[in-house]
Amino acid sequence: MSLLTNENIYLIANWGVIPFWLLLIFFPYHQITNFFAQSVIAPLLLGVCYAYLTYIIFLEGNIFEAFELYSGLDGLYSMFANELLLLIFWLHFLAISLFAGSWIVRDSRKYLIPKVITIPSLILTYFTGPIGIIIYWFIRIFFTKKISFND
Repeated sequence: MSLLTNENIYLIANWGVIPFWLLLIFFPYHQITNFFAQSVIAPLLLGVCYAYLTYIIFLEGNIFEAFELYSGLDGLYSMFANELLLLIFWLHFLAISLFAGSWIVRDSRKYLIPKVITIPSLILTYFTGPIGIIIYWFIRIFFTKKISFND
């Protein structure tokens, strides 16, 4: 019996990102957070899982199913019927959301935004991705007194 089942990878990835998010939320400016949550460590670990699953898809000969992504909503639906591709997407979401959360912490520090005010946007970024970033952007506008679309 293999320990690297899709279910185990899913559970480990989901539970594995929580400590990084807790560091970002409760200790955003601490050296430990800087080392673990704002470095390449989490994306590297998620990327290794991503590469492993991509390799499994390649071995199964289903690598071209990923191109269904651009064939419309039905193609997307059928693509995500493949458990491996769905899991790859989920790892992608976890990595990008964590990256966005790290950016929020770094940016809020740069503009001296109180960390307690960034907590709602970090939580929303964890659960909803772009909505948390939008909320943070409005907070940032309030504190910096300027609108910037490219920072």
